[in-house]
Amino acid sequence: MPLSRRSEHETKQNALSVALSARRLAGLPVIDLTVSNPTTADLAYDDASILGALGSRGALLYEPTPFGLDSARKIVALYNEVDWHRVVLTASTSEAYAFLFKALCDPDDEVLVPAPSYPLFDQLASIEGVRLVPYRLAYDGAWHLDASSLARTERTRAVLTVSPNNPTGNSLTRAELASLSALGLPVIADEVFAEYTFKDSPDRVVCAAREASDGLVISLGGLSKLAGLPQMKLAWMVIGGPDALANPLLDRLEWIADAFLSVGAPVQHALPALLEHGVRDVIRARLRANLERLRATLESTTATVLDVEAGWYAIVRLPKTRSEVAWVMALLDGGVYAHPGHFFDMETEPYLVISLLTPERDLERGAKELVELL
Repeated sequence: MPLSRRSEHETKQNALSVALSARRLAGLPVIDLTVSNPTTADLAYDDASILGALGSRGALLYEPTPFGLDSARKIVALYNEVDWHRVVLTASTSEAYAFLFKALCDPDDEVLVPAPSYPLFDQLASIEGVRLVPYRLAYDGAWHLDASSLARTERTRAVLTVSPNNPTGNSLTRAELASLSALGLPVIADEVFAEYTFKDSPDRVVCAAREASDGLVISLGGLSKLAGLPQMKLAWMVIGGPDALANPLLDRLEWIADAFLSVGAPVQHALPALLEHGVRDVIRARLRANLERLRATLESTTATVLDVEAGWYAIVRLPKTRSEVAWVMALLDGGVYAHPGHFFDMETEPYLVISLLTPERDLERGAKELVELL
């Protein structure tokens, strides 16, 4: 039976995944330093408030509005300090990307993406028949955009940025946003980690759509990271820029969204309460404590924790005494699972990418195992 090229994907597990599965099947303990699901990270949620918010009688009424309920869009607009008519609700930021790729690109068109960055982009682009072209994030004691690596062709339709970036943790500056905008392309700014910063700067762009002037800038956010509630399936786009550019895109997005109507009513009615509940502060405390613990544990070793401004991850540079794969496999032999840097398209090796959302005791134990291996 013929199947589409765009749904082709690698089905063979890599060596690390095979070894991890084998260890778990054997009943051997694994300290997981890749935890990214906040609902399984031993965080203190206000269960009663969350469950109570989902009980609105308004959820019993079906209102098939393509961009989401006006009441929910206004809440998102208030949070982002934008015009609510420029807000589009989706079930996830992944769906937001899919809608934007549909609206902006034809098959085989190109989108510029940062490297290092999140590997899910490859899958999302493949499903939509879009090609990704990387541009470089450079490290010289801090991460920054290498503007010289930005280049468009006649098939380039958009440029994507993640701020704070996953996994590097660097935030977009106004000068960097200007460099992206100078390409004359729509800028898609994924800002899901924007509330989680370790240090701030007056040059940091908080909501890129608010900064739009002559060009089209689309900011993405959602409850997955902002409220630590990925299972609620509510995200949004904010469309920034002049009406002459924004309105045609909104028209296309409305047509696309009307075909799916994917955002559930209960979560839209619950949105005010879900944005208010206090797990953000709990997550912030976890991230800061783990970053300090990781730095302190590795301070006198041959490993280095790279500078991180924000986000949920830390990158550890390892000595070049063995390959990156050899490092992660040796670490797993000691019962610790971490992501290798090449999962995120780091341009050199060896690196580990460690989730700072990991329960604190696990991160401490995993870091100590790494010290022993070093």
